[in-house]
Amino acid sequence: MATTTQERPPQWGITIPISMNGPSPKEEALTKSLMEELKRQNTFEGEDKIKNREVVLGRISALVKNFVFTVSKSHGMSDAVARGSGGKIFTFGSYRLGVPRPGDNVDCLLVVPKHVSREDFFTTFLSMLQETQGVTQVMGVPGAYVPIIKSKISGIEVDFLCARLGLSSIPDDLELANDNLLKNLDERCIRSLGGSRTTDEILRLVPNVEVFRDALRCIKLWARRRAIYSNVMGFLGGVAWAILVARICQLYPNQAAGGIVSRFFVIMHQWKWPQPVLLKPVGDGPLGVKVWNPKMYPQDRMHRTPIITPAYPCMCSTHNVSASTQEIMMQECKRAAEVVTRIFDEGAPWSELFEKHDFFSRYRHYIQVVAAADSAENLKKWCAVRYLPGTHVPDSIYRRSGTVESKLRQLVLKLEFVESLKLAHPYVKGFERVVHCIDEEEVSEVAFNRISDAVVNRTQEEAAKEPGYRTVYTTTFYIGLTIAPKQAGAVGPQRLDVTYPINEFKRICKGWELFDVSVMDIHVTHIKKSVIPLPPEVEALGLTSSSNQCSTS
Repeated sequence: MATTTQERPPQWGITIPISMNGPSPKEEALTKSLMEELKRQNTFEGEDKIKNREVVLGRISALVKNFVFTVSKSHGMSDAVARGSGGKIFTFGSYRLGVPRPGDNVDCLLVVPKHVSREDFFTTFLSMLQETQGVTQVMGVPGAYVPIIKSKISGIEVDFLCARLGLSSIPDDLELANDNLLKNLDERCIRSLGGSRTTDEILRLVPNVEVFRDALRCIKLWARRRAIYSNVMGFLGGVAWAILVARICQLYPNQAAGGIVSRFFVIMHQWKWPQPVLLKPVGDGPLGVKVWNPKMYPQDRMHRTPIITPAYPCMCSTHNVSASTQEIMMQECKRAAEVVTRIFDEGAPWSELFEKHDFFSRYRHYIQVVAAADSAENLKKWCAVRYLPGTHVPDSIYRRSGTVESKLRQLVLKLEFVESLKLAHPYVKGFERVVHCIDEEEVSEVAFNRISDAVVNRTQEEAAKEPGYRTVYTTTFYIGLTIAPKQAGAVGPQRLDVTYPINEFKRICKGWELFDVSVMDIHVTHIKKSVIPLPPEVEALGLTSSSNQCSTS
């Protein structure tokens, strides 16, 4: 008697697909309307901008080969051998994924042979870059966790990393997927390679790259509009969002972008965390380095929403997520699932999905953090942190970092232990301001963000006429607070005391070894909603002066 066997569907990722069905006519129509909305939302670059990026990358490629040639010649090599040493650039991040927004920077990795050193990168290459036509800004940061050169070329911000492989030459057809290329490299080179290897692996693991890119473009816009796009602040960064979208694409390999987006929100708001999101099994490699393994490492078991990078060594891209930021993201995914249901069932417009957040009107209470310095350069050292796509920055590095921005997550974690607080919601960015003061009283008011319109509108030329003239540079951050419900039987007004977490946060920030009290300062204040600017002006931060302070430290 003949028997039949059911053919197993092809598999992407760690499980078989949920459905192999293609899009229905309705899903195809809604995908078309989604793409039209994304174009209206200005998420695509114009042809002239695309060509400009390609021209700049072509010039960078030639520059890198010339850089390797120059260093090779300095080692006494012949012209032929020096020219054959090669050198190659790899892009990563949003540009490599194929979803750059207008104005986005380009993350660029230089891969060089073993006789080219990191010192050569920060001396010879940096000097050659400065002399290149169209370059207006160049700044090297050799001491960064991932050493970097930041630049601006023909109006495009380009961030350069460098990795030296154990090869005598770098051929034009080199690919970075082979784990054995990591052998005998130092940790900084391995970290520098991580972004490019992760991006390429994501693209390799999705069944349809174009569908993935269209869906990812939608999810990234949504996450930015809802203010949940920031790894540093405890939400998800670009790589984590890309991995989530890629996983849904694996589960529905024949779907169109609209169908992927609708299923994304339904699945994500019901995901059983801390079950990890994986694009492929976590495997060992040729190095004796740590890979994500909650069975072996207790710290990995602490990750609330583990989203694991697919390239060896596999790491958790979401170790910064806290209880509060996880709750906020799940709320947003639930809201989005409801919106998408209305889009599919009731014909609601896609623009409803991309409505801006209401952070600055959502809460009654906020924590305001004002970091101040005497110059733009000192403020950047004191305040800003740059997170590179695809690079894993462990908690220990964030804790040692002196930047106020990198410490805000620690403040959120401390606020979560306050008994009367249910949730601490950090806003995803700080707001910079330059104020020209004419006396110490104004300087003090600026440090607490109590600024009159007269001070805000004063020009540098006007202030410079006064003997007490000083320019103050500030970045202001906000954390929204949800008060826990009053316990049954409790009497009297509910008291909110955040003195301890605020004082601890300030102590940690000021304990940074490079903190200089003569040029840096920080003030943390508990304020009410009436002080917070309301949309749509919030992105410009038209802060109003007010004395409605609850407590100050």
